[in-house]
Amino acid sequence: MATNVNSDFLGNCEESILTTLLKRSIKAKDHSHSPYSKFRVGAALLTDTGEIIDGCNVENASYGLSICAERTALVKAVSMGFKKFPAIAVTTDMDEFIAPCGACRQVLAEFGLKCDVYLVKSDLSFKKMSISDLLPLTFTSAELERAGLQH
Repeated sequence: MATNVNSDFLGNCEESILTTLLKRSIKAKDHSHSPYSKFRVGAALLTDTGEIIDGCNVENASYGLSICAERTALVKAVSMGFKKFPAIAVTTDMDEFIAPCGACRQVLAEFGLKCDVYLVKSDLSFKKMSISDLLPLTFTSAELERAGLQH
């Protein structure tokens, strides 16, 4: 696995790292707990040290308490001490590219707007976007600073 991966990950990425990231997102779906929606989601988050942390969606009978695959991976990574993420891959069982929900977009934005987002199909085809593409006019700590609410 590569070390010191920066936000230019996509342009400088070794094909094997990208392929591994995509495959790990697909594999993560196997652990999905989605008995209500049957909508399996897998995510794989690349850290700036080259580690890949994966996650799946975990539903709850009280739907509002469910957590998306992207946030599962992010929470796992942050709890392990990681805070910089050059890329994330997200996949479902759909035959089309599915993007992260609004809540996941906002949570990912907290850790950087330049994160590459790979929307992945099961055949490993993908569409690349960035958090800033997916969440224009973001609300970040910069807005809190401008309002004098953060020190």
